[in-house]
Amino acid sequence: MAGDRRWDRETDLLVAGAGPGGMTAALAAALEGLEALVCEKSEQVGGTGATSAGTLWIPGNSQNRAAGFPDSIADAAAYLDALIGDGDADRRRAVYLADAAAAIDDLAARTPLAFLPCGVHPDYRSNLPGAAVAGRAVIPEPFDGRLLGRDFARLRPPIPEFLALGGMMVGKADLARLLRRYRSLDDFLYSARLALRYFADRLRYPRGTRLVMGNALVGRLFYGLKRAGVPVLFGAALDELATEGGAVVGAVLRTAGGGRCAVRARRGVVLATGGFAHDPELRRALMPEPTPVHSMAVAENTGDGIAAGRRLGAGLGGGPGRQGGLWTPVSATRRRGGAPGLYPHIILDRAKPGLIAVDRAGRRFVNEADSYHDFVEGMFRAHRVAPAIPCHLVCDSRFVRAYGLGDVRPGTSDLSRFVRAGYVRAAGSLEDLAAACGIEPAGLAGTVARHNRFADAGSDPDFGKGDTELNRFNGDPAHLPNPCLGRIETPPFAALEVWPAELACSTGLATDSDARVLDAAGAPIPGLYACGNDMDSIMAGSYPGPGTTLGPALVFARRAARHAAGRDGGDGQPPPRRDTAGGSR
Repeated sequence: MAGDRRWDRETDLLVAGAGPGGMTAALAAALEGLEALVCEKSEQVGGTGATSAGTLWIPGNSQNRAAGFPDSIADAAAYLDALIGDGDADRRRAVYLADAAAAIDDLAARTPLAFLPCGVHPDYRSNLPGAAVAGRAVIPEPFDGRLLGRDFARLRPPIPEFLALGGMMVGKADLARLLRRYRSLDDFLYSARLALRYFADRLRYPRGTRLVMGNALVGRLFYGLKRAGVPVLFGAALDELATEGGAVVGAVLRTAGGGRCAVRARRGVVLATGGFAHDPELRRALMPEPTPVHSMAVAENTGDGIAAGRRLGAGLGGGPGRQGGLWTPVSATRRRGGAPGLYPHIILDRAKPGLIAVDRAGRRFVNEADSYHDFVEGMFRAHRVAPAIPCHLVCDSRFVRAYGLGDVRPGTSDLSRFVRAGYVRAAGSLEDLAAACGIEPAGLAGTVARHNRFADAGSDPDFGKGDTELNRFNGDPAHLPNPCLGRIETPPFAALEVWPAELACSTGLATDSDARVLDAAGAPIPGLYACGNDMDSIMAGSYPGPGTTLGPALVFARRAARHAAGRDGGDGQPPPRRDTAGGSR
C-alpha cells in the first residue's frame, strides 16, 4: 500500500483478536513499554479460550516444583520427539520448552495472571518415553469477576453445558465435592458456600462471578489490559493488512455499522483471530474426510488472520498426515430456548467403568479412556473401514446414575426427558437399543458380552482400557480391579451419539521461534506476527497433554511482543519496562 495512506489511529503494536493469545501479546507489549491496541471482531473478549478448561502445558514450571512435583525439560523434549517424531527442524519446540516456565513466571510476577499447580495430571501418551504423570500442567487461579465492574459483561461466558444452576462455574475439584455434598459435613459446607455466592451474584449479574478454568484465565488477562490502559476496540474485525516496502505497518479494520478504520502500527501487527474453524473452504482443505460438521470454536473464528496473512504471501504449516485439528468427541444438545449446543466429552464419562463406544456394526474400535484427541483420531481411522462417524457411547442405567452421560448429570434415574428431547436413546434390551440407534443388533450384543468378560477379568486385551496412567486417572479409583472396566447389564440401556469436533485448529500460518510470520520461501514478513490458532501448532497435530493449545498461545504471544519491542532477537533497544500487576492474586 502507498505510504501516503491516511491513518485514523496510531499505536506501536496492533493485536487482532482478544482471545488468550491476543490479550497476552497486548499485555506483554505494555510490559515492555509499547503502546498496544487490541481489535476484537465480537463484542466480548475471551474467544474460544473463555469456554475452555484453561489448562496450560508448561514443562518444568515452578508452580508444580514448589508443590513437590518436579519435572525435567530433557524428559519433555524426549516425550515430544517420541510423540511427534519430526526432529523439530524449525527449533520452535526447543524454544518453547526453554522459555515456557520463565514466561509464565514473568507474566504472573508483573500482571494479574496467577497459576496453580495441577500436581498429578498425566500426559496423554503416558506410555511414551519422557512422559510425565505429574508436574507439567498448571491452571489459572480462580478470579473474582466483580473486579471488572461493568466490563464483566464483556467477558465471554462458558458454554451452558458446563454451568451449574443455570450460571455457576465449577471446576473439576468443585465438581467432586458437589457430588459428595451429602456424604460429609465439610463437603456440604463447601457446596453451600459456592451456592450462596452464586445466588448473591445473581442479584446483580447475569451469571456467577466466581470464575474458574478458561474464564478465569481470560478474566485475568482482560483485567490486566484494563489496569495497563490497553484499549480494546469491539466490533472491529481485521479486513486487510497495510504494507510499505514489503513490511506490515498497520491494518484496516471493519467496524460496526460497515465503517472502516485504518490503524498505523509502528512496531507491527499480531494475528490472533482464532484460526480457520468456521471457514468452510479451509475446513475441507485441511481437515480429514469426512469433514467434521461440528466445531467447539466460537462463531467469529472464520480465518480472518490466516486469510490476511496469505494475501501477503504467508506460508501455511501442516504437511502429509496432518489432520488440521485438535479433537474432542461431542454430543449435540438443545439449549434453553431451542438453540443448538455441543457437549464435549473430555473426562467425565468415557473413562469410567461400564461404558463402551461402538460403530454402526456394534463393534468397539478404540480405547474409550484415551484422551479426547486420540479417541477422535480413532473414530477417523475406524471410519475408513466401517461407519464410525457418528459412533455411539453405550452404557446401562447403573452407569448413568453413578457417572452421568454427557449432558445427563450423575444421579439421573429417569431418562425420559432426554429421550423425548432426542439427546439419548434408551431401551429395555440391547437388541431394542441397537434397533433404535441403527446399530447391528447381534454385533452390539456380542460386543457387550465380550466387554463384560473383560470387566470381570479386569483386563481389556482388545484395546487396553485402564492400562495407562491417563486411563486410570480419569477412571473410578474405587472400582476394582480395573477403574475403567465395568459390566453393562442393568436395564434400561442407554446410547448417546457422538461426533468429532475440533477444540482448536492445529494448522495455521508458518512462523519462526519469535512468532514472526514466514513467507512461502521461509523468510520472515517484517512487522507481522501470529500466535494462538493463527500460528501453525508446534505440536504438529499431536496432543501431548492438558493445555496443548493455551501453553504455546501465551508463550509465543509474549515472544511476539518482546520481539516487536526489540527483545528476544530484535535489533532495537528495549524500552522501559512497566509493571501492571495487581488485583486478585
